[in-house]
Amino acid sequence: MIPIVTPTEMAAIDAAAPEPVEELIERAGAALARTTLDMLGGSYGRRVTVLAGKGNNGADGRAAARRLKLRGVRVAVIDAADAPASLPAAHLAIDAAYGTGLRRPYSPPAIPAFLDRPGCSAPVLAADIPSGVDGLTGEIHGQAWTAEQTVTFGALKPGLVLHPGAQHCGQVTVASIGLDISAARTHMVTADDVSSWLPVRPAEAHKWQTACWVIAGSPGMTGAAHLAATAAMRGGSGYVRLSTPGLTHDPVAPTEAVGCPLPADNWGTAACAGDLSRFKAMLVGPGLSQQANTVESVRDLIAKVQLPLVVDGDGLSALGTDAPDVLIHRTAPTVLTPHDGEYRVLTGSAPESDRFAAARSLAATTGAHVLLKGPTTVVAAPDGDALAVANGDARLATAGTGDVLAGLICGLLSAEVEPMNAAAAAAWLHGQAANTRPAGGMAASDLLLALPKVWEAAAQQEATP
Repeated sequence: MIPIVTPTEMAAIDAAAPEPVEELIERAGAALARTTLDMLGGSYGRRVTVLAGKGNNGADGRAAARRLKLRGVRVAVIDAADAPASLPAAHLAIDAAYGTGLRRPYSPPAIPAFLDRPGCSAPVLAADIPSGVDGLTGEIHGQAWTAEQTVTFGALKPGLVLHPGAQHCGQVTVASIGLDISAARTHMVTADDVSSWLPVRPAEAHKWQTACWVIAGSPGMTGAAHLAATAAMRGGSGYVRLSTPGLTHDPVAPTEAVGCPLPADNWGTAACAGDLSRFKAMLVGPGLSQQANTVESVRDLIAKVQLPLVVDGDGLSALGTDAPDVLIHRTAPTVLTPHDGEYRVLTGSAPESDRFAAARSLAATTGAHVLLKGPTTVVAAPDGDALAVANGDARLATAGTGDVLAGLICGLLSAEVEPMNAAAAAAWLHGQAANTRPAGGMAASDLLLALPKVWEAAAQQEATP
């Protein structure tokens, strides 16, 4: 996993480094210069414009400029505080104006014209973070150049992975400059991480070893239940029981799911009265409706069932702001999966701009693992650890994809994957499945068809030395 540290944490890491700040600046400048030469494809006849501020970020840019000049690159260094509206044309521009600590609105000059390509702007390389992007939240203060690449130092910063800042960063490379990042409690999930978390069925496996129960849907509204149940199968469950309260028979339910009727009222009590010992996980919520009897049954079930549990959709609405009081009775792991609107239902307010802090806050108050959905998904544990998943894109912004994600998490929990890893791996696989589909016209059920190949590819990556 790739460490992510806040600007405040990075300042403390810098201060604790045994090397003088001048040495760290030279190392950062060297990393910028190497990337610049790679982007230029060499140094002969190349021109670079460096927009440099007065702080350490500007010092990094000036250090890079000195090295580039030694390689024969013609470099123009422009002071960010006195920059003209039109900068010298170049084959590449280095944005070293302001770093992660900028809080005031920023109005940059126009990106330099691209030499040899009339009417085009030069590609931009950002030092640490594009100037104008908030290093903590990813918010844009005023305006920001959009970089083709960003070289950040020591660790990722939240502003590089949270939107809209992430859209200004291009390809992000973390350059090691000798800083100790080992205390980081936030990390970006990679394909290698997901590969290592995927469960492997033993040779003597049988279906009940990874059984789960999906309680979802309502009469006339069974689509969410079907998507979630199928996703649980794709996510590692060998046996999926599917119940839609108030529905005695569902003729179009997934063929492999085993139906189990529950009454329309007090179904939470009815579910708890059965033999739950054979199940390894449960999902409650997608498409249940928000009727009063549903709220009562959801709360009753959550308080009594001591299985690893995913609460999604209408299950989250049933918890509402009483979530901490309901969940306090649980001893088994719980995963909550809110989008921003459901987060407001659970807490009474929208997530703060620091989405890592928002997810951590809800996890701490509820004792649950929280998967906060968004362009970058954040998973937080009650102890404060957090993971970021930046896979997938706007293709997932369609009805039913959240039901697939919830089912995937439940399937991984049934295979006894740790809750934090199950939530993050499901989000990554979910996004990767979307990545395999055409840019337009994707439906949630398309993800179900893509998941086996995505899983297989991830598993093979783990098997490759």
